[in-house]
Amino acid sequence: MEKIEHTTVHTNGINMYVASIGTGPVVLFLHCFPELWYSWRNQLLYLSSRGYRAIAPDLRGYDDTDAPPSVTSYTMFHIVGDLVGLVDKLGIEQVFLVGHDWGAMVAWYFCMLRPDRVKALVNTSVAFHPRNPATKPVDGFRALFGDDHYICRFQEPGEVEEEFAQIETAKLMKKLLTMFNTPKAPCIPKNTGFKGIPDPLALPSWLSEEDIKYYATKFNQKGFTGGLNYYRSLDLTWELTAAWPGVPIKVPVKFIVGDLDLTYHIPGVKEYIHNGGFKRDVPFFQEVVVMKGVAHFLNQEKPEEVGEHIYEFIKKF
Repeated sequence: MEKIEHTTVHTNGINMYVASIGTGPVVLFLHCFPELWYSWRNQLLYLSSRGYRAIAPDLRGYDDTDAPPSVTSYTMFHIVGDLVGLVDKLGIEQVFLVGHDWGAMVAWYFCMLRPDRVKALVNTSVAFHPRNPATKPVDGFRALFGDDHYICRFQEPGEVEEEFAQIETAKLMKKLLTMFNTPKAPCIPKNTGFKGIPDPLALPSWLSEEDIKYYATKFNQKGFTGGLNYYRSLDLTWELTAAWPGVPIKVPVKFIVGDLDLTYHIPGVKEYIHNGGFKRDVPFFQEVVVMKGVAHFLNQEKPEEVGEHIYEFIKKF
């Protein structure tokens, strides 16, 4: 870990905090909520030891990267713009892209908008979903899971932050990281709130007290609003992408998901991935891996196995 370099790059009007290690072809890692570049630490070391330059930024709104105050500054156009500016500043023409959950969403949009900058994509947890012109994303989640679904609960600016503030940050991180470690979509009634989520009896094997301390320290400094604004801009991104209906993802793709991942259990997702829909919309889709007994945070739960899956795919190119 001490060999990982840390720097700040000015891009797209913000300062972006970046962790990197190694030399060679570039692998760009994109994290999810409520995580940071740190979630990819094991894969940074794994890929750099195999001849790659591994780079993991803290995305807009997280850790030491700037967090613009307006929700409207968190559309996929902003996030992809940050990343294109980052690789431009670093003098990189093309990258291998790796994303998880929100990072996977960003990666799909990156490939849709700027496929010329991507050699190949290894995406995890969140499959590609073509834009549904009839339904806004948040309305879709509300129809499936009700008003208490966590994505619906995250929508009102300030509301969830107030609930989070009532919980010591290290304890909150334990709740959040274990809340997503189940195939059931988390629903949090307003009358009980996030305080009502039971404290885990023990941390899962992949999560240490040291990890919790790192996350808690960083979120204490920055707060959670930046990360929550990704959820709050879902519908705005949907509105702004009306000119991209049916645009396929035209880069080579490998997709990895745990069989216990809540995203894999959203109604219709398994059928979409395995019955031809995914291949239709992602025509250069080459491989799907369903990891047995693995839940949402697969890159931390099975770090070496995920690193090997990434390496075995990108070395073909």
